[in-house]
Amino acid sequence: MSALEGMQLSGRYRLDAQVGTGGMSTVYRAFDSTLERRVAIKLMHRDIAADSDQLERFRREARSVARLSHPHIVGVIDAGEEDGRPYIVFEYVEGETLKDRIRRLGRLPVDEAIAYAIEIARALGAAHARGIVHRDVKPQNVLVDEEGSAKVTDFGIARTMDDSGLTAEGRVLGTTDYVSPEQALGHDVNGQSDLYSLGVVLYEMLTGDVPFHGENQVSVAMKHVREDLPDVQRRRPDVSAGLAAILERMTSKDLKRRYSDALTLQADLEEALAIELNRTGRSTGEATAVLRTLPDQTKRRLPLRMRRRVPILALVALVAAAVGVTAFLAKEGVDRTQRGTGQGTVNPPPSTRVVSVKRTSATDFDPLGSDGEHADETPLAVDKDPGTSWSTEGYQGGNLGKDGVGIYVDADPGVDARSIEIDSAETGWEAEVRVADGDEAPEEIDGWERVAGGTVESKRQRFRLPGERHRYYLVWITGLGGAERVRISEITLFAPRA
Repeated sequence: MSALEGMQLSGRYRLDAQVGTGGMSTVYRAFDSTLERRVAIKLMHRDIAADSDQLERFRREARSVARLSHPHIVGVIDAGEEDGRPYIVFEYVEGETLKDRIRRLGRLPVDEAIAYAIEIARALGAAHARGIVHRDVKPQNVLVDEEGSAKVTDFGIARTMDDSGLTAEGRVLGTTDYVSPEQALGHDVNGQSDLYSLGVVLYEMLTGDVPFHGENQVSVAMKHVREDLPDVQRRRPDVSAGLAAILERMTSKDLKRRYSDALTLQADLEEALAIELNRTGRSTGEATAVLRTLPDQTKRRLPLRMRRRVPILALVALVAAAVGVTAFLAKEGVDRTQRGTGQGTVNPPPSTRVVSVKRTSATDFDPLGSDGEHADETPLAVDKDPGTSWSTEGYQGGNLGKDGVGIYVDADPGVDARSIEIDSAETGWEAEVRVADGDEAPEEIDGWERVAGGTVESKRQRFRLPGERHRYYLVWITGLGGAERVRISEITLFAPRA
């Protein structure tokens, strides 16, 4: 047990348990007493804090990552200083590191390995677009949350591309198992160095081991400089020639041959995933989630049944059942689609219940646009099925270009909701919860009262509400967090138990 466990930083963050340590800092699981949530805190070692260069590097990490908002990057929440020791507060990710996953499972399924590489490439692309190079990409710095999604963390040695840096000339930063040749030689690096390291991570996911071993870190680093990676297809024969070619280009020592940017790599990996799923006819692990995010053009490579929400045979059965139900409803004269959705599989907070709303209660809200926001998908946000979702339109570069868009639920005749849960595949986006009353929902945003809001930091984000009775509850999306769209699989209201 660390001597600092139980300590409270800035009167707000209680250090509960040490979860990791490094040369510059120690990471703790902590509790934010203000917002009543778990967080992760990186606390700088006291002796390191006395070094002005190291102190500046630590502060630079906070500034760098605070500029990033992406579903596959662990976000910075706050920063401060306690008794001369700086600290950074991050979102807390429940799960394991990608390294732990590889150790536990050995080599990963090919489609799952590609899926994780896609998510990491998306994160690096967002960082590089902001001029930030990670410089220490390795599976130890990738967290896999409880939903199976990857999040890149520990930008502790990151620096901007236009920063001259604080390291002594010739000093190598990074882990030599994944270090790029140019970084091993102490040369200046850019985003291509991160892509090389990601290539090594992909190699390890596919084979269960790093490509090079040596007597010490220097010998391993020199192998990255002088030797080609061992043939991945020899170690893993079921790896396709196309994926092997992508891996070879990622880890080319010739910068002219290596991928020049993360976006191009991401597109090739997405294509490789679609081809792999088409070849095997099935998806495993995180690949199932990632395939939903593939561009429409890439999805054309998928088997037909993977492009649809429901397999064809099941769709035929559903149509037949729908015909029967329609006839029955006509006979009975009852609109059963207006019955409540029930509780589903959600566990309500203590002393509360899930509000059962009508299946037709959700409506898209786009007062500042003219084409709506996928109105046909809105029932999927209240159908109690986590596998379906409503999404916003796609916005180039993750920029809404307007104050917001949203979706609201009609809890007719009204409910005194204590909290609202938003289930979303994306995190890092900004939302407000607004309420309204009346016979009809307001058509303009000014007609809605803001009662909660903030950053959606987890795939099941809950916001506390005042508990006052209202009819309409709006999720008003004000920022996409760098993603092109936001998908919401479920909106759930919780009211006091009767």
